[in-house]
Amino acid sequence: MAQGAVARRYAKALFELARDQGKVAEVRAELERMAELFDAHAELRDVLLQPLHPAAQRSAVLQAVAERLGASPLLRHFYTFLIDQRRLVSFDTIVDDYGRLADAEAGLTQARVRSASPLRDDQLDRLRSALSARTGMRVELEVEVDEALLGGVVAQVGDLVFDGSLRSQLEQLRANLVRN
Repeated sequence: MAQGAVARRYAKALFELARDQGKVAEVRAELERMAELFDAHAELRDVLLQPLHPAAQRSAVLQAVAERLGASPLLRHFYTFLIDQRRLVSFDTIVDDYGRLADAEAGLTQARVRSASPLRDDQLDRLRSALSARTGMRVELEVEVDEALLGGVVAQVGDLVFDGSLRSQLEQLRANLVRN
């Protein structure tokens, strides 16, 4: 099974446990704190991921770190389980997948937007409204300027791509002219 699919299964299992306990947001915050710690201390991450150290030692280190961070018993058990199953290597993907599940539960989705030039606030508001109407969810925009675009905007929400770029419009115009 692909690593991404495995990570999704673990994230979903953790999410459902957290939801049953009414602690979806708290668990997300704890996961993100641990991810930030791993990012800030590569040597800690390396020690925990290296099979050179026995699983019991790695688990003890991770438990000590989790305790210092004030992790809930649910996450302490989850971390031990990840080490026992040799899935700590998928931690970043699990955190991302958990975040997506939590956002979906809250009716929120992310949209990646590429535009040829910086967008004004009123343009962002119209784009957010249009994407919200299309997806039925509140949309949070992640905007980047892509100078490779001639003009317009390309928005991606999950697997859906809305291409309003000038290049796409010109290609459609050309296809229509050739057809007629």
